[in-house]
Amino acid sequence: MHRKWIGIDITQLAITLIKSRLATAFGSTVSSRFVVLGEPESLEDARSLAREDPYQFQLWALGLVNARPADLKKGMDKGIDGRLYFHDEREGGKTNQVILSVKGGHLKPEYIRELPGIVDREKAAIGVLISLETPTKHMRGEAASAGFYENVWWGRFPKVQLITVEELLNGKTIDYPHVGKSERTFRPAPRQVLKVAEPLGLFEAFPSPDQSPKKRRKK
Repeated sequence: MHRKWIGIDITQLAITLIKSRLATAFGSTVSSRFVVLGEPESLEDARSLAREDPYQFQLWALGLVNARPADLKKGMDKGIDGRLYFHDEREGGKTNQVILSVKGGHLKPEYIRELPGIVDREKAAIGVLISLETPTKHMRGEAASAGFYENVWWGRFPKVQLITVEELLNGKTIDYPHVGKSERTFRPAPRQVLKVAEPLGLFEAFPSPDQSPKKRRKK
């Protein structure tokens, strides 16, 4: 659309939504045409955000997997911080969900033990725990003992998955049926055609401070 702009928002949720809508409107390659400033870019950045604002860390971590926050009221999550949805026409149009829990502090074994029960309670397909700390071998064994979610079309997927922030930053993703356009995490933006123009600096359209109004009119 040939616009030069700066968007400012205080919450990670809004940033995640903006990026999601840009991607659905213009395609995934649009991310190369804008820059997000202020988001954590490294594990140390993530640790700093978790210390300074645990709630914004939670929203940011959910944004790494394009998940929707479960409840914006702090302290009302009932063990669930976010949700992902996948809608499969091959299963008669059934909408399934992946529930997510985010832990920015010390990782306790009970977090993993409780997750299968939460998955069953919510009638979800998969439960994912995103953590700053690296799970121990015993914790990974606990997760593996939860078994699999099985889909006749898409195969088997671990019912409980443990993913660290570092792994997400390195490109790892949640293992669940990716059914393309049927995913319903956020309402998609209308599809647009991205017109490729010669790149311009953000402020090139503005006159320099030393130019008088008279000179600007002549130009």
